[in-house]
This record gives sequence, structure tokens and C-alpha cells, in this order.
Amino acid sequence: MLYLVGTPIGNMEDITLRALRILREVPLIAAEDTRKTRRLLDRHGINTRLTGFHDHSGHARLTRLVEYMKTQDLALVSEAGMPNISDPGHDLVASAIQNAIPVLPVPGPTALASALAASGLPTSQFTFIGFLPRKTSERRNLLASTLAEGRTIVAYEAPHRLLAALKDIDAIAPGAQVALCRELTKLHEEIFRGTASEASTHFPNPRGEFTLVIGPLPRTDADITDDKLAAALAELELQGVSGREAVNRVTRDWSVRRNRVYRVWVQGKEV
Repeated sequence: MLYLVGTPIGNMEDITLRALRILREVPLIAAEDTRKTRRLLDRHGINTRLTGFHDHSGHARLTRLVEYMKTQDLALVSEAGMPNISDPGHDLVASAIQNAIPVLPVPGPTALASALAASGLPTSQFTFIGFLPRKTSERRNLLASTLAEGRTIVAYEAPHRLLAALKDIDAIAPGAQVALCRELTKLHEEIFRGTASEASTHFPNPRGEFTLVIGPLPRTDADITDDKLAAALAELELQGVSGREAVNRVTRDWSVRRNRVYRVWVQGKEV
């Protein structure tokens, strides 16, 4: 069995009782950063054996861990947050699945979900693009194509490249609303909301870990057809959202009159 155990992204109190139990019960923990994980384990009186698994772990280490999981349980933890989310754990998860080894998540905090929830931007549809490309042309192409899809975007960015990314956003989508979440759950936690240009002024010398949330571009009247509203309503209802809540969300996210969205919803029920 492979357990994917979520660990704190900053505040050491952000760990579940189940996560602590699993970390105590498994005979071995594969950790992206063994020193950081040992500090977490020591805080909770857990003495489980650790082994490293990170970006530079070779194929031999991967093979040994897969063979180990055929007879023993293993917990995988990242440096912070959920394993396998912009994280080197992907190869281990994929290999476990290929070898018919059960893989179970033990949910915990992620910067992705935390930033999105606190951003104040639309959350019914979003695209996570991980770390932004280093090259300007690649970064601009990715941002432009993703913004064109009309969904909120969540990305991770290193502090020394943040101002360049904000400059690109301002060039592609002037006035687009962003939320910059710095050092989430840590001592110097900060969430800035405004435009990319305003964010650049607010963070002239960025430091710390940043999660960037970019709001969808405003839709023009020509973009908003009844068919598109109906598709948005149907998608929400497939997710288990009630009809009333679906109407409310589409009204808010698409910035259209509620009576129009309600009419489209009623027409969909009559088909």
C-alpha cells in the first residue's frame, strides 16, 4: 500500500489526526526532505524510519521502493502539502499503479486550494498550471492561451521571477484581477488582491513562496450565448450542485442577469 500523506505547508498545526496515525503505523516514510519531515515527526513523537525520495533520486531508488511496497506499506510525503502536486512523487505513484499496488490519499493542505479559496476570485472553474515557464515567450504563450479559456488560473512562481510574470500578465490582460498569496499559513503570511501592475508595486522585492491566482477575463456580450450558459449550468449540476446554486454561480461568474440564467435553466429542464 502507498499512502499519499498531506503535511503542513507552513503552520505545523495543519495536519490531520489520520495523517499522524498513518505516519506512526507505516514501517517506512519516503520523504522529499528528510530533515524537514523529521522535525514534523519529532514534534508529534513519531519514530518511523525515513528514506529520501526527491528530484534527484535515481531509477534504482524508485525500483527498490516499488519492490518494498509489494510486501510493506509505505507513506509518501512531500516537502510541504500534498504529494504528487507539482512534486517529484509522480514517478513513484505511477510505478505503484503499474505494479497493482493500492494508492490511497490521506488529504491535507495544499497551497493551490488554500490560495484559490482565499483569493476572492471565481472558483467554480479553474485551471492549475503548476510553476510558470522560465522563458518569457513560453510563459506569455501559456498565460495567453489559458486566459483565453475563461477560467481562473492558479500557478506557483519563484520570488526572483515573480515581477517578470506580473509584467507579462499586465501586458496580456491589463486590468485582470489577481491574488498573490505569500508564505501561506506561515508567520509572514500575506494575501494581496488587485491588478498585476498594483501587485508589482506592492511587492517591489518579492521574498518567500508565492501562489498566484489570476481571475478570468471579463466576457463580452458576444461571448455569452444561451448555449454557453446552459453548458455551464449542466456542468455544475453534474458535479452535484443544486439547480438554485448553479444558477447563482453562473450569474456571478458570467456577470449576467439572474433572470436570464434562470430562464436558460428552466428551458433545459423542459427538454
